[in-house]
Amino acid sequence: MALTDFDLVLFGGSGDLSMRKLLPAMYARDVANDLPQTARIICVGRNDISQEEFLQTVESTAKPHVKKLVEEGWAKFVKRIVYVSLNATDAATYPALVEALRNDDKITRVYYLATPPHLFAQICDNLAGAGLATANSRVVLEKPLGRDLESAKQINFEVGKVFAESQIYRIDHYLGKETVQNLLALRFGNILFEPLWRREWISDVQITIAEKIGVGNRMGYYDTSGALRDMLQNHLLQLLCIVAMEPPTSIAPDAVRDAKLQVLRSLKRFTPTTLAQNIVRGQYRAGHVDGKAVPSYRDEPEAPQQSRTETFVAIKAEIDTWRWAGVPFYLRTGKRMADGLAEIVVRFKQIPHSIFNQPTSSFQPNSLVIRLQPDEGLSLNLMAKTPGDSMRLKQAELELDFREQFKTPRMEAYERLLLDVLRGQLTLFMRGDELEAAWEWVEPILDHWDQEDSVPIPYSAGTWGPAAASALIGRDGLQWREEALPED
Repeated sequence: MALTDFDLVLFGGSGDLSMRKLLPAMYARDVANDLPQTARIICVGRNDISQEEFLQTVESTAKPHVKKLVEEGWAKFVKRIVYVSLNATDAATYPALVEALRNDDKITRVYYLATPPHLFAQICDNLAGAGLATANSRVVLEKPLGRDLESAKQINFEVGKVFAESQIYRIDHYLGKETVQNLLALRFGNILFEPLWRREWISDVQITIAEKIGVGNRMGYYDTSGALRDMLQNHLLQLLCIVAMEPPTSIAPDAVRDAKLQVLRSLKRFTPTTLAQNIVRGQYRAGHVDGKAVPSYRDEPEAPQQSRTETFVAIKAEIDTWRWAGVPFYLRTGKRMADGLAEIVVRFKQIPHSIFNQPTSSFQPNSLVIRLQPDEGLSLNLMAKTPGDSMRLKQAELELDFREQFKTPRMEAYERLLLDVLRGQLTLFMRGDELEAAWEWVEPILDHWDQEDSVPIPYSAGTWGPAAASALIGRDGLQWREEALPED
């Protein structure tokens, strides 16, 4: 669908997200000829600098993050950028933005709030006060969307006073990944899996987002957030929803979001006993990643020496529905892990009886692995006969590599999501009640940690996290995928 003319306003326009992700994403769509000729990108920042000085910053900071750079295309793209200096919290400075925007009701206005969430309400109020929150405008809210249920509700309430729900785009960049959308296609575009996508045939589901990197320059944010808020409450729960949701009536935004909301409301609530049994919280200590020595979390620059912030969390979740009752969902995320990957593993149940001269225990259960990164694809693990005159079975893979299968250029997550905002397509964005339902499930975990004054379990950098995470899944007679892989 062709885009209509727009002004995209980036609050936090000189910040890290704008420079590393948003501007490179818009450049990629520009050279792909997706953007209207007169569309503009208005970068808002506090620095009192000239247009030329800001473009120099774009040249030195954003340009290095561009993939497949074409100088001619870059020069054309940069002409779209306008810099506006204002204080986002000071309504008296907003006339500068009014002057920069085109006064034309046919132009879509998108306000992207790449700012700390405590500024969301004030920015929206100031936009309304300046007459800029119109019917043809949209607002994008970048995470974190609150620290707990109360703050999430407050954000929804304050932003909702200015913008209708249909104008609010709560972004989760994981939903922009091609593989996540292919999961929808896999489930609802093929008859093969639907009869098996239930408790009678599935043993367990594992969802992992592991990072080799540490905190980097995000210590100020991360130490007040931790892995639960930063990754699990949003990214992992969104992936869980897509895996577990009932077939929606259509791909329309509210049909999909209604189905995801039902999953969140069906998640079994934790009790004091299950909180202690089903959650592992860890923090990395010194170790080696890719053969290089790395410091502990508490020895990272600006880290509090007695920090109790978790850099790893593993959770056993359950969904109380007819389809999923009794099937454990294991969610895991961490920093300074043995490998950097994001994947969903759907493991099917073991065969009930072996007719071969091998015990049933020697068979690897069938599994479907959906890889989100570093390479995107699917693999279906089956048992197959090995070559030779004996009937011996060994695990084999049916592999689908999206890059090999589809030769067309691929969009990065932010490219897809920004296009959807500009088109007015809400399917891949969270609705307000969805956000609150996620926090309702997560908040008892945070409360439990506070009340128990708990300390994260240390784990060595370059490993797969605390041994307690293996024990968590081991109690059910299962293993994390990397532990269960057969040796060559």
